[in-house]
Amino acid sequence: MSLDLAFVRTQFPALADGFAYLDNAGGSLVPVMVADRIREYLLTTSVQTGASYAHSARASERLTESRRRMALFVNAARPEEIVFGPSTTVLMQNLARAMVHQFQPGDEVIVTRFDHESNIGPWLGLEKLGVVVRIWEIGADFEADLAALDALLSRRTKLVAVTHVSNILGTIMPIAEIAWRVHAVGARIVVDGVAYAPHRAIDVQALDVDYYVFSFYKTYGPHFAMMYGKYDALLELDGLYHYFYGKDKVPGKLEPGNPNYELAWGAAGIVDYIERLGGEARGRAAIETAFERIAHHEAVLGERLLSYLRGRNDTRIIGRRDSDAASRVPTIAFKVDGKDSAALVRQIDDHAIGIRFGDFHAKRLVEGLGLSGSNGVVRVSAVHYNTIDEIDRLVAALDRALGN
Repeated sequence: MSLDLAFVRTQFPALADGFAYLDNAGGSLVPVMVADRIREYLLTTSVQTGASYAHSARASERLTESRRRMALFVNAARPEEIVFGPSTTVLMQNLARAMVHQFQPGDEVIVTRFDHESNIGPWLGLEKLGVVVRIWEIGADFEADLAALDALLSRRTKLVAVTHVSNILGTIMPIAEIAWRVHAVGARIVVDGVAYAPHRAIDVQALDVDYYVFSFYKTYGPHFAMMYGKYDALLELDGLYHYFYGKDKVPGKLEPGNPNYELAWGAAGIVDYIERLGGEARGRAAIETAFERIAHHEAVLGERLLSYLRGRNDTRIIGRRDSDAASRVPTIAFKVDGKDSAALVRQIDDHAIGIRFGDFHAKRLVEGLGLSGSNGVVRVSAVHYNTIDEIDRLVAALDRALGN
């Protein structure tokens, strides 16, 4: 059974005005199920957790239930492995702070040149402690160069930070294979899943990652985020809360000031929505089925745009040129010869189509590829609620802007 696109479109009221929203890697739209949860929580359960009275007990249970739902979403072993926070950027910075005492001078950390800065900057900050930071470059074909990673790994390596999908290249990195290599030298792996989570089912146990972080606002949810951590790894982290939150208080010690309760409850609606797309079943089976349907639909959308771009001799696709669902998501960046990316995007604005230009906080990648001039690259980022008609509208608008 294919994705029920008619149903999908009814779940996102923001689509009703006919605007073609193709800037989803910057932030996706929100379905009714998520918004309804937030509204209902604020109007019925907006009290502090932890007290003995009934309303507080309900608030506490809802926070616990939110962790259960997100644990299901990523296939974590237990709800305590879910840490909530304001954004991926903040959670990465918090993780680096909580890991500081695990590093000694001479230890090594590997970061990539193809990540969002959120998963680079916090680890570069360890250099002031005498930690050596190694840089893993992207392969010439825009793929993860595992041989280059092998050359960097050693018994001195303590952590590898990598993205699951580049928010510019759209390439799906072989995280399970990378994690195996990282663990073989006794190191840990932290993955930025922001650009992957809206498109494919996450299975942190199958991937065997130590930490996995993504933002809900790019995955059909509110401006909020989560970090998965293996329970034993979370226990080893320093606390970020008050002194009386012991190291065994997981995940509370990593959520200073407490998480945003209504947004946590709302984010659980993402799981409700994705399960609904999976059919009559519920749980992991429904989530995996839903994302299989999403992947198939998105591959069709991606191919429609990529085929147009491949046909132009003045346009360079930054990343894979095919739409194979196993290898890429429909986050598609390109550069047009002699054309300022900002000027081109603003021409597309006039057609009630939303795309974006720039470096998207993957500045090191864009600069390393020599693409930072003329306002960076143009990026089109589709998700499952987009339609072929919207892609065709974009292609027609690009054709007019660039000349047929």
